Amino acid sequence: MEEEAKEEEAATVLTLDVGELLVLQRILHAKESSKEENQREHIFHSRCTIQGKVCSLIIDDTNVASTHLVRKLGLNTIPHPQPYALQWLKKGNEVQVTKQALISFSVGNLRDEVLCDVLPMDACHLLLGRPWQFDKDVIHNGRSNPYSFKLKGQNYTLTPLLPSKVKLIQ
Repeated sequence: MEEEAKEEEAATVLTLDVGELLVLQRILHAKESSKEENQREHIFHSRCTIQGKVCSLIIDDTNVASTHLVRKLGLNTIPHPQPYALQWLKKGNEVQVTKQALISFSVGNLRDEVLCDVLPMDACHLLLGRPWQFDKDVIHNGRSNPYSFKLKGQNYTLTPLLPSKVKLIQ
């Protein structure tokens, strides 16, 4: 009985998906670090797969899919129920958020979907934010930078790219 409980508690550790990355200019970058494992000043970077294409993934503040991703993969959009304006995701002028898209993605054997605002951003293809974290009851370890949660009875841990790997793909 105890062994069954331990098996149920064990989390599936998810590392980034591997493959040719959907092209994207980057504006967020990793700082130089003397220790490879030091995650103190690094946001969570990883990779996921959307419609068979490897895409960049960041976990931060809000759920966003890049317009480049939506256009390149021909994803359907819907009108945003409460359009709003943003300035911090794209260099230059204010951006109007008027569309959303339901994005089905995978990381390893994890399959999930998230409703995202569609924005022209250069930082990544898919940005998972507070709404996704809240819905999944995510726990973030700020020191080593993984995100842990339970989905359909299975425990998962998303592990970040090492800072040196983030710098290489930028």
